[in-house]
This record gives sequence, C-alpha cells and structure tokens, in this order.
Amino acid sequence: MFKRVFPLGTRTVTVSVEGKSVSVPEGDSVAAAVFSAGFDHTRQSPISTGPRAPYCMMGVCFECLVEIDGVPNQQACMTPVQEGMRIKLQAGAGRIGS
Repeated sequence: MFKRVFPLGTRTVTVSVEGKSVSVPEGDSVAAAVFSAGFDHTRQSPISTGPRAPYCMMGVCFECLVEIDGVPNQQACMTPVQEGMRIKLQAGAGRIGS
C-alpha cells in the first residue's frame, strides 16, 4: 500500500469507504480514495467473484465500478470525491434492484 502526503494548504474532504472514514485531497477520484482507504480492488467479477480493480483510469474499461451513495455501477476513476460520500465496493454486476 501507499501513504499519501498532502502538501501544505491542500484542501481535503472526508468520505466513507466500506464504513472506513478517509480524508483525501479535494478533486481526487473515488478510485484514489478507495486505494487510500487500503483496498486493492473496487468490485468482484459477476462470473468468478474474483477481485477487479481500476485498469485504464480514464473511463474506458469499466473495471472500477463501485456503489456511491446507494447508486451502483458508478465509475470510480471518473467520479471526483465529494464531502460525505459513501462508497461501497461492488459485488458482481451490481444491478439495480438485485
């Protein structure tokens, strides 16, 4: 894992990742917040249940899907953090209503 070092004057926001409170720089992606919280993946494969993690970090591959504030299938690499966000790792396809 890595440890983030914030330059002086960096504005941070606090989000919850799987119930763990973590402070991250304002403007960071949800994917960066997940890694900062100590997780090495964002979801499980719907077929094998194996861990999947962000791959392209530019919104093309959809490997970084998470649930944000109760809404599944959100791209963690393309979503900037916001104060108070509740982020959950996604199990399987994360279909709405499942």
